[in-house]
Amino acid sequence: MLGPVENRSVSPVFVGRNDELDTLNEAFARAAAGEPQALLLGGEAGVGKTRLVEEFTDGMARRAVVAVGGCVEIGADGLPFAPFSSALRALRDALPQEFTAAASGQEEELARLLPDLGETTAGRHDEQGMARLFELTARLLERVAADHPVVLVLEDLHWADASTRHLLAYLFRTLRAGRLLVLATYRSDDIHRRHPLRPLLAELDRLRTVRRIELARFTREEVGRQIAGILAAEPDPAQVDDIFERSDGNAFFVEELAVAGCDGNCTGLTDSLRDLLLVRVEALPESAQRVARIVAEGGSTVEYRLIAAVAQLPEDDLIEALRAAVGANILTVTPAGDGYRFRHSLVREAVADDLLPGERSRLNRRYAEALEADPTLVGADARVMRLASYWYHARDAAKALPAVLAASVVARRRHAYTEQLGLLERAMELWDSAPEEVRSALRPVDYTEVYPPCGCDPATTPLRYLDLMAEAAVAGRFGGERERALKITKRALRLLEDEPDPLRAAWFWVQRSRLVQAQARGDGWHELATAQDLVRGLPPSEVHAEVLALAANWSMLHRPGPEASAAAEQAVEYARMVGARDIELHARLTLGCLMVDAGDHELGLTELRQVLRDTLAEGVHHVAGRAYVNLPSELQSVGRDREAAPLLREGIAFTRKYGLLDSEAWVWGNLSDALYSLGQWEEAAEAAAHATRRGHSAKPRGAGALKLAHLALARGDFADAGRCLATARAHYGTHDPMPQQSLPLARIALGVAAAEGRIDDARAELLRALEIGFPPGTHRYGWPLLLAAATAEADACSLPAALPGRAEILDHLTRTARTLTTAAPLWDAYSQYTRAELLRAEGRDTVDTWTPVVAAFECLDRPYDLARVRLRLAGALLAVGGEKERDRAVQLLRSAAAVAAHLDARPLAEAVARLAQRARLPLPRTPQQALAAADPAAALGLTSRERDVLRLVSAGRTNRQIAEELFISPKTASVHVSNILSKLGVAGRGEAAAVAHRLGLFPAETLPAGTAG
Repeated sequence: MLGPVENRSVSPVFVGRNDELDTLNEAFARAAAGEPQALLLGGEAGVGKTRLVEEFTDGMARRAVVAVGGCVEIGADGLPFAPFSSALRALRDALPQEFTAAASGQEEELARLLPDLGETTAGRHDEQGMARLFELTARLLERVAADHPVVLVLEDLHWADASTRHLLAYLFRTLRAGRLLVLATYRSDDIHRRHPLRPLLAELDRLRTVRRIELARFTREEVGRQIAGILAAEPDPAQVDDIFERSDGNAFFVEELAVAGCDGNCTGLTDSLRDLLLVRVEALPESAQRVARIVAEGGSTVEYRLIAAVAQLPEDDLIEALRAAVGANILTVTPAGDGYRFRHSLVREAVADDLLPGERSRLNRRYAEALEADPTLVGADARVMRLASYWYHARDAAKALPAVLAASVVARRRHAYTEQLGLLERAMELWDSAPEEVRSALRPVDYTEVYPPCGCDPATTPLRYLDLMAEAAVAGRFGGERERALKITKRALRLLEDEPDPLRAAWFWVQRSRLVQAQARGDGWHELATAQDLVRGLPPSEVHAEVLALAANWSMLHRPGPEASAAAEQAVEYARMVGARDIELHARLTLGCLMVDAGDHELGLTELRQVLRDTLAEGVHHVAGRAYVNLPSELQSVGRDREAAPLLREGIAFTRKYGLLDSEAWVWGNLSDALYSLGQWEEAAEAAAHATRRGHSAKPRGAGALKLAHLALARGDFADAGRCLATARAHYGTHDPMPQQSLPLARIALGVAAAEGRIDDARAELLRALEIGFPPGTHRYGWPLLLAAATAEADACSLPAALPGRAEILDHLTRTARTLTTAAPLWDAYSQYTRAELLRAEGRDTVDTWTPVVAAFECLDRPYDLARVRLRLAGALLAVGGEKERDRAVQLLRSAAAVAAHLDARPLAEAVARLAQRARLPLPRTPQQALAAADPAAALGLTSRERDVLRLVSAGRTNRQIAEELFISPKTASVHVSNILSKLGVAGRGEAAAVAHRLGLFPAETLPAGTAG
């Protein structure tokens, strides 16, 4: 289009920025070594961000693949994923074979970011859709950067659309592999309090993996060097002083002032920023000024052919006008050579701001008309979005409404749900202004989920305002804009009060149920129950089937029982009648789980296996992801963990392949449970950690944290168990309690409290859980809780502080245990184990008590539980005292000690060692026994006198009573107690007594029964 044009305002000398450039180069060195790097480069407009990035990337040209993408502004609208689309296109062009291999099998999904990869179908849309796309993008970048250093530059984040911001945040949080450096730039002076980029910057600041660089203005010395580079001569010191003062060190303003002075334009120049930016534009010929105004309104970058169509100038005149604008360094040719952009966005903004209102709308109309007349004027991936923006800013509702709706469909298909929501809200704004004939010609383009199409033919049924609200509500839910979505559903239901439509009303109530749960405002049952009431008695429909399926699933998680099973069966029936295959498969999964929980194990497992086969064969990936969660979980619920484990590993591969992040996190959590049961605790910890990292939603991450708490408790790291427990509670929240979460939480909280000697707190946790009760099907969570409580009571039976209320607690536990099912061998074993611990708490357990418990667990694949009950049987045998009993006790303790050593289960190892020590039994030392010295009191650093004092503290003595018994003063006793608390690392006398009891420092029979003072 244009030959070389002289550029005089940019200094050929790179000035300053040595520290910043060193930071970027150091980051690249780490990235090249295989440690991905993430950097944010901020600075005010004109301070030199782009020049620094160019200097850095020019230096990388031979050492790495550099892919640059910029956020695109069209009027006030950003194109969804624009910088990623551009950068990925550049990456594919630079490494075509590697890119093709990395994207293999996921082209259709990745085409949402890079349309060049092929057609993007409407596909599956749900809350995980955007997360799936993000995960696949991260994996693509990691694979491409596996063998080649890649520098990914994303410019002008202050213009970024919400989807781009979300994707960038996801990459910065999750990139862990590849020789990749991601550098994003933004204008810091644009980031006001309500700017959408501000929360993202705050979030990224909290990530230790992200470094933020803020560019400062130039010093006077640097300004002098910049001017010298521009003028190719040493400037007059007075000129440097003047320009430095007026520019305040802003590199772009220095350039403008230096060139203005060189051109003799300084006379009468005001200090107004706008005047400074426009002075050289106004010096252009009128035709060039006109072209500059056209380009300013067209967007960040405008294609040459589109400029020509809008300007309607003879080609020679247009080229001369462009040459003048480029020669004056106002416009610059795009890297691709097919269009123009302003050299600096500040100038474009100044020119655009100088347009009159009528002039702006006229230019947008001409852009829209030109693009409608010849759609090839712009790239296919941006065409629909730009046309919608041009017509909207042209203020032509009749043209804008159809264009905006078409753009909303494109945004939806790209999983740019926040942008889709904005476009649909724009369509609702235009609705009343558009002529009736335009509205009546519109048709629903992309029905949302099972939203009912009026029972009419969509091809002939006009689009309604309510249909827009339905699309907008779902777009808000998928895009995380749940508050906006809630407001839309509220308005929609208000409209439906005037025009009753039960199916549509039920559909909106379902949306509200999902949104209320997602916003932590309730469990969603009121909304679901309202939807059920609305569809009751209506003919079968997709809405009816979905309401029943969701109600059944809700009940399965909250209040399982016959009603839930009936709803699931009816949902399956209705879904089959109306051909809603996805709903049918979901309802069958729910029904299968309910069957297993109700005791019909084999029939329920058979149904779950069949659903998994069906979903895999039909390619219904999102339901298959759920099946990989539910089927192994139900196998685990009946003690078949070894059968579940390979299925869970298969599920991890599947969910990862298809980007099902939440399903993957749930699968990791279930795998952690299975590995814990099977005695593979190191692998269980790794699986739980994966669950905390992979989950997109809070609850699967909470489940992972709870597994880590369980492991920490079993290994004796009570502080870590408490921290992980708090994390799990924070993720679960309090708005939507479910037995599968609340009961395991109570079990771990009870265990931590008991281990720390807080028996009253342990009992409080138990009583809260018992007050809620154990609905049918929750025995898998109820038995471990009852066992933990019974064990805590038995362990604390020698503590005087535990005596008040013990009888009532034991009675409550006994009565509750009678209500829980023992329909599987695992739960029969747990029933026997719990009852044995209750007898131990009463001091009535014998060899006959523990022998059948050991026999029951010997038939199961649970080595840790088996080791614990063997310890109990050994204790009972030693209490009998015969030689034969001692020999068998030695065998049991050796077996338990080996398991404890293998698992690093320190509390179990210490209990085994204490029992063997008291009975003077020879046990082979294990490496873990270094943790427990032969004399635990000496290992804690307690003196002989402090040991005597601790013995009396454990017996409940006051300082005065201790002083009288040891013939010391009460003050001395108080000092000893303070020293003991410090050495034990506890806060009070009760905790000190619990530690002494746990370490077996003082056999129960030697403790006199003192009274607490």
